[in-house]
Amino acid sequence: MRMRPLGPAAPQVSAIGFGGMPLSIQDRPDERQAVDVIHAALGAGMTLIDTADVYCLDDNDIGHNERLIAKALSSWPTSRDSIIVATKGGMIRPDGRWQRRGSPEHLAAACDRSLRALGVERIDLYQFHAPDTAVPFEDSVAALAALREEGKIRWVGLSNVSVAQIQAAQAIVEVTTVQNRLSPFFREALETGVVKYCRENGIGFLAYSPVGGGRLNKKLPAHPEARSIGDRHKVSAHAVVLAWVLARAPNVIAIPGARTVAHALDSAAAAELVLEPEELEVIDRADFSTA
Repeated sequence: MRMRPLGPAAPQVSAIGFGGMPLSIQDRPDERQAVDVIHAALGAGMTLIDTADVYCLDDNDIGHNERLIAKALSSWPTSRDSIIVATKGGMIRPDGRWQRRGSPEHLAAACDRSLRALGVERIDLYQFHAPDTAVPFEDSVAALAALREEGKIRWVGLSNVSVAQIQAAQAIVEVTTVQNRLSPFFREALETGVVKYCRENGIGFLAYSPVGGGRLNKKLPAHPEARSIGDRHKVSAHAVVLAWVLARAPNVIAIPGARTVAHALDSAAAAELVLEPEELEVIDRADFSTA
């Protein structure tokens, strides 16, 4: 699989990483199938797994996805050292809702829980899940910087942030990655300059929901332009969209999720798909309505 740099002082990782969220939220598969899906992703060459403490059903289930990934890695025959696991802190799931909680106290406690759930002494990449308007952004970032100083995390990442917030964080700690939404359905990371800024500063950009997420990715098999290009290359419309995401910049790493082995393998295949300039333009101009 093609590789791309993760970020400053970090190694290269697979251009397509694995997003763990679908394995732990509503309609999640049973544990045996979930482990098989993770193993399929690793076997296809993915070397980056993205998770979060809140990839679960509710606050009583915190850490489900992290524990699942730890179990899958414990039974994977290849060295754990070759796989980067990125997790996040800064949210809670009361009664299944998604709420931001960016206080330094919460982040410190969340990091400790993630360390236990993942079964590691140091987290590879720890990302601030989302800015919390009730807490100064700099205070949240400073908490991650402190965790890095304590040796609990190796690299610091941000998620759901603007260019101004990235710059504010850089004044406090080295930022290795930024994880924002990016797909043909949602292009704000391009339009607001986040991808461009990350590229210019050597920061890895992790594209979440790269095929639209939720109900939108279900529309892709019938999307006329994506389907036509896919037929030409003998790949799925999903793979075409992932290839378009990767073509946005050389620092972009897509992290699609999967609930089945077939879906994970389909995503992995997109790493080798290089679209022609005119095909990229077709996707650029096509209607990807969110309605």
